[in-house]
Amino acid sequence: MKRYTDYFYLVLMTLLSVYLLSSCTYSAVGTKNIGKRSLYDRVIQSGKIRCAYLIYPPGCSKDPNTGKISGIGVEAVELVAKKLGLQVEWVEEIGWSTMLEGLNTRRYDLIATPVWTNANRAKVVSFSKPLFYSPVFVFARKGDKRFKSHWEQINSANVKIATIDGGTVEVIAAADFPKAGRLAMPELTDISQLLLNVASGKADITFAESTVADRYIHNNPGTVESINPEKPVRIFSSCWMFNRGEFEFKEMLDTVLDEVVNSGAMDKIISKYEQVPNEVYRVSLPYQLPK
Repeated sequence: MKRYTDYFYLVLMTLLSVYLLSSCTYSAVGTKNIGKRSLYDRVIQSGKIRCAYLIYPPGCSKDPNTGKISGIGVEAVELVAKKLGLQVEWVEEIGWSTMLEGLNTRRYDLIATPVWTNANRAKVVSFSKPLFYSPVFVFARKGDKRFKSHWEQINSANVKIATIDGGTVEVIAAADFPKAGRLAMPELTDISQLLLNVASGKADITFAESTVADRYIHNNPGTVESINPEKPVRIFSSCWMFNRGEFEFKEMLDTVLDEVVNSGAMDKIISKYEQVPNEVYRVSLPYQLPK
């Protein structure tokens, strides 16, 4: 009889231990989840999207006299927020080298200046759907016809490409034209310096997006030109950037972005800030009108 009593006691204690352990685990997990709000919850409860911005036309520009910011990204995020019944709180101006730090420390929710998606950024942040696409072209000195329709000739030790250390231009050069030489500039160099290096003859080739090159050529006419204006060397998605894992927040933004694009409102916003027509490529509509 004692043997059965001991067995019953052992089973009872085992079941009690499992219950207590599972209860503690549930409580710890539950407490942890309660203490951490998602970005979506915080934005909805506060009624605000806290935004940072980079000065990078046409996504974002700043009036030197008034300090007022404007641009495609600025106007688009304000329109999206309005449709959601939210306000935009402009938290701070940021730089390329510090933009991720502010997201990680949650000083702001969103970088409103559209930035390019790439593999390195995708490992640490999330992106909205594209607001537009940014074409990147090959530029040479005005009148230099050596490379027109002959990109393969760029891949030569006799050709020098103006690049910025760690930048997109260097990535393109390494991938497509590894044999070419480099005129490398430090990481924080303004990309317009690359066009100046080509114009002055220090380099033969560089790569630049239309929005940057068009403004440089407007201020420095007759200096550089695209060797194949109908054929970009790369096309990048330009998107809003925020912390990884915020799926509800992303879904909310993307849904309203679809509405803004499909209604034609995004096209009107882009047209206001382009230096020349078709500087950036529009997001194609996901439907066809009946014929």
